[in-house]
Amino acid sequence: MRPTSPLLLPLLRSNAVGELLAWLYLHPEKEYSTTDLAAWTGTSQSTVSREADRFAAAGLTRERRHGNLRLIRADMDTIIAKPLTDLLIVTFGPAAVLPPLLRPISGIDEAYIYGSWAARHANQPGPPPQDVDVLIVGSADEDELYDAARTAERALGREVNITRISSTSWTGDRPEPFMASLRGKPLHPLIQKEDSP
Repeated sequence: MRPTSPLLLPLLRSNAVGELLAWLYLHPEKEYSTTDLAAWTGTSQSTVSREADRFAAAGLTRERRHGNLRLIRADMDTIIAKPLTDLLIVTFGPAAVLPPLLRPISGIDEAYIYGSWAARHANQPGPPPQDVDVLIVGSADEDELYDAARTAERALGREVNITRISSTSWTGDRPEPFMASLRGKPLHPLIQKEDSP
């Protein structure tokens, strides 16, 4: 079955393409292995390799080999680098900007984007998201979460709202109404139990 064009940026073939490009273009100073990109985007390694071939053929990326590793980075010297980066920031940016900001914070068991951005990512119709809502499960320090949210806002150019709940509240048998409603709506994982520090 052919993937549906993503509502976040219908110019692209799939959410996987948008997330891969976002990781590359929103962190242009870094090189990524196909293995890392597959893990961070929840995409198979074969899909990442296939898309990396397309990106390279279109002149969007640069590559180098280090042993068996294929290292990929955005080519920021192309004429489309700036407009593409701008599009990626306001569409797939949250998926690429938030994980590196949240991973170093101790006490995060899980983290998700919810609300309108997650709904558009799940291809539910609606207007472009104006803000980003993030759910943090765990005991992370509120000040550190606040700092991460402000840093993300500067990078994404929009408000980032973080809600923290305890692991017990998230996994309990009788969730609060807010938690119960979240479970029935799209959630985009940023950090999952196996990823947490």
